[in-house]
Amino acid sequence: MTKPPLRHYLGEARIGSDWLRGRMTERQLSSRWPGDGRDVMVMPGLFTADNRMAMMRRVLDRAGYRSHGWGLGRNMPVAADLFDRLDARFDELDNQGPVTLVGWSLGGVVARQYAKYAPQRVAGVITLGSPFSGDPRANRAWRLYELVADHKVDAPPIPGILSEKPPVPTVAIWSPRDGIIPPDAARGEAHERDAEMQINCGHFAMSCAPDALEAVLMALSKRLGHSHS
Repeated sequence: MTKPPLRHYLGEARIGSDWLRGRMTERQLSSRWPGDGRDVMVMPGLFTADNRMAMMRRVLDRAGYRSHGWGLGRNMPVAADLFDRLDARFDELDNQGPVTLVGWSLGGVVARQYAKYAPQRVAGVITLGSPFSGDPRANRAWRLYELVADHKVDAPPIPGILSEKPPVPTVAIWSPRDGIIPPDAARGEAHERDAEMQINCGHFAMSCAPDALEAVLMALSKRLGHSHS
């Protein structure tokens, strides 16, 4: 497994056009894949916060889901008290049962690990370009991660093996155009997730590109169903 090629990394500059396309298709996508009212928590990527996931939450709400931000500010390198803070956030929610987690990049890694820690609170996990499989240094983000973190990227201070599948339904969404995370790392192997879906956008656009938004709606509608609710 090797890091994405330079041409894909440079292609991440297209996020502006992907955001515009997503903004123009929000209502169309929401009506195409109607939801069932379940609770969905959307978890941001490295160094980003809930505002970065605003479009995805809007689409989910318009489709008929009850979306929630993760409410923990910027998603910084993992800290030892992360699960305690997530527990407190879940305690704040006015949810009627287990919550489906949708996580972009590091947010998806956190979602998978939390689902192993508290499976009774999680209905399923959808990841978007999340590096949960293979070599954690085979990407273009690990050096920046370690520069800020107080631990190595392959030794986070939370329990669990990253590649191990959580005991809830999981869908891994990945893109061959991802300029940050290798497709194999975000797709995972068959035993590391329940299903995988290919989209066609850059890594930074996975919170807003039409392909990514529709894939999340499809995963909620067709893949996760009500199997853990």
